[in-house]
Amino acid sequence: MPRRPVPLGRRPWDVVFVLFFLVNLGFITYVVDLEQLVIADPANFGYPVWPPAPLVDLVHWWGRNFDPLLLARPPFWLMTIWIDVVFFGPFYAVAIYAFLRGRDWIRLPSLFWAGMMTANVLIILMEERYGTYASPRFGIVLAANLPWLVVPAALIVRMAWRSHPFTEPLRHFDEDPRDLPPSRRSSG
Repeated sequence: MPRRPVPLGRRPWDVVFVLFFLVNLGFITYVVDLEQLVIADPANFGYPVWPPAPLVDLVHWWGRNFDPLLLARPPFWLMTIWIDVVFFGPFYAVAIYAFLRGRDWIRLPSLFWAGMMTANVLIILMEERYGTYASPRFGIVLAANLPWLVVPAALIVRMAWRSHPFTEPLRHFDEDPRDLPPSRRSSG
């Protein structure tokens, strides 16, 4: 049966996902995370071309005040950053398009992303709480990271039980006659 996208106006929760993906694409992945790849040693560095110096300073301020793991940058942490930059960043760009246009093919990539993101964040939070680089203000770090647990969980709920999360069947009376083959158009 032919299907058509459900308009975004009838999918208000999807706007939340799009906004989350936009923040991740435009700030978290290619500013906060990229900074950690282009500056190997936050104690001894020159400002890169990107990200801009004030944003580098913001990332370092956060690390100094709340998140020593971010400044320590152990190998496992850097791997989570590489995953974000190489895989999650492109996913966000594609997901924004798919959610806005109502494309069902994003369902499985969304579930895959949600599982990976949840695993990454839980591993990081364990280090933040109990590890070598434990945060002196874990409650703040936990609160700052909660969206990266809540949104993937919500996305799993949104995608897991519907094979067509963005489309609905095109009923016969919904068809635009101009879209029908000539044999199905009425002449009247």
